Amino acid sequence: MEWLFILLASIFEMIGVIGLKLASQQKSLHNSVMYVGGFCASVALLYQAFAYLPVSVAYAVWVGIGTAGAVSMNMIFFGESRNLSRMISLLAIIIGVIGLRALS
Repeated sequence: MEWLFILLASIFEMIGVIGLKLASQQKSLHNSVMYVGGFCASVALLYQAFAYLPVSVAYAVWVGIGTAGAVSMNMIFFGESRNLSRMISLLAIIIGVIGLRALS
């Protein structure tokens, strides 16, 4: 259950990041709700995970998944660079998150 909270928190963080990007381009109620709602839901779910997991592990996994997801979303939806060094760095984040999960 605790890992489901982290996964959902990370998904909502990605929604918040997309909302933030869209709101910075065009201010609208929809974009602002995505931005604020995504981040608020993300933090609320992360807080719930703290009841089951050590804060250091839960926070690191949340940040890792959220960062990798945000970078991926920006590459897919907003045309950010997909150069080799960026892809290797993204892979390193994913490996780190998997390692933390496996050892917790």
